Amino acid sequence: MSKKKITVQVMGSGILQDDVLMVGEKLLKQLKLQTGYPVQLVFGAFRQQMTAISVPRYDGIRLGSGIAYSMGILSDCALRMQYNPRSRTLRLGPLISVLISRDYPGQYDKPFGKITQFCRELSGACGKQGAFVYFFTPEHISGNASRVEGWVYSNGWRKATLPAADVVNNRLTSRKLENKPSVQHFMKEVKSRYGSHVFNEKFLDKHEVFDALKGSSALRRYLPESHLLENFAVFKRMCGLYSQVFIKPVRGSLGKGIIRINKNADGSFTMLTTTTGTPLKQTYPNVTKMFAGLSGKMRSTRFQIQQGLTLIHHNMRPVDFRALVQKNSSGAWSVTSVVARIAGGSHFVSNLARGGTLSTVKDAVAKTTLSATAKANAPNKLKAAALQIAAGIDHTIPAHFGELGIDLAIDSSGRIWLIEVNSKPSKNDNTPLGDVKTRPSVLRMLEYSCHLTGF
Repeated sequence: MSKKKITVQVMGSGILQDDVLMVGEKLLKQLKLQTGYPVQLVFGAFRQQMTAISVPRYDGIRLGSGIAYSMGILSDCALRMQYNPRSRTLRLGPLISVLISRDYPGQYDKPFGKITQFCRELSGACGKQGAFVYFFTPEHISGNASRVEGWVYSNGWRKATLPAADVVNNRLTSRKLENKPSVQHFMKEVKSRYGSHVFNEKFLDKHEVFDALKGSSALRRYLPESHLLENFAVFKRMCGLYSQVFIKPVRGSLGKGIIRINKNADGSFTMLTTTTGTPLKQTYPNVTKMFAGLSGKMRSTRFQIQQGLTLIHHNMRPVDFRALVQKNSSGAWSVTSVVARIAGGSHFVSNLARGGTLSTVKDAVAKTTLSATAKANAPNKLKAAALQIAAGIDHTIPAHFGELGIDLAIDSSGRIWLIEVNSKPSKNDNTPLGDVKTRPSVLRMLEYSCHLTGF
């Protein structure tokens, strides 16, 4: 099977029949493709029998505008190509799609809101590397899984109808949207009928991750004690065992609804709850009263109770770390970036949505009380932990993940701890610091897509 990158030229209306594929003379010889015989043209879920004819002094292929329109190709482009002489199948691609939560059709310069820049970078990288990408939302999914309405970038953002892609990157940021029957049906159909690769296909619950990883002795050292908060007995035991505990919504994100409980010297407890402003502070005389105060929230939300950690501080503010791990061109986990996140103001969580700021790992640990050796080892220890945790999730959780945002902490002794794992890492708060035209996370996603499809 041969593969290479070629130019795909779209001919004007009426110039070329839709069942004819013009192939450069040199390319025909390289592929050992005989003219006058049928060849199957494949682009994602698109399949069409074509007749190949030779074009002298040309090294690409030419398509009629009608067939190009059916493929969702709006203008000339460069694509990778595979030809299998046994089945006489010519594949173009990879065709990549990104499933996002929403679009804003009236905003042609920013149709995807805050992630428009990420989408533009991915489109540009695909154009240079010989891939094709489009973006779609649950609203674009119809009853026919083979066709999807989506956005493509071609001298500006435009809508087109395209085949189901070789690769679907699930970037939905809402569980409600992800669990829609139409979305679940679509993902099942494209995998079973067209062999599409769907990655990051589900959200990860906090308890699910900790429960899965605790079975590994190698990973257990990264895990603070953690349990589902199901009854008073669990709550009382954890509050008695640790001077500080955290209570987190099992399905929370962006630091919403996290509660920190501190045991005071007089036996009372102070509870801080994250809000958009200053955290809400409440004091309870004992565990029983405190649990009663939580009971209302527990009726509507499942919580995880977790051992508190004595984290390192930067200028009196807690610090944690976000490692972005992605699968690379060989399908192996690799660390794309690690950044430090410093809690803002009076907040005890570091999320950017709660006023946190970014820093390099080196700068963040420089002003802490860690030993010189611990400071020097911090970057490599964080990367090693992130890779081990990603591999553990792959091994224990039955779903396909291609990238993970892994939140880690370092305590005052230099020990690494896992805070949580996010299967839909933000494209805003986990990017490397510095001014780059195309962020490494975009290139890594493209590399992995090519690996999955064999292009």
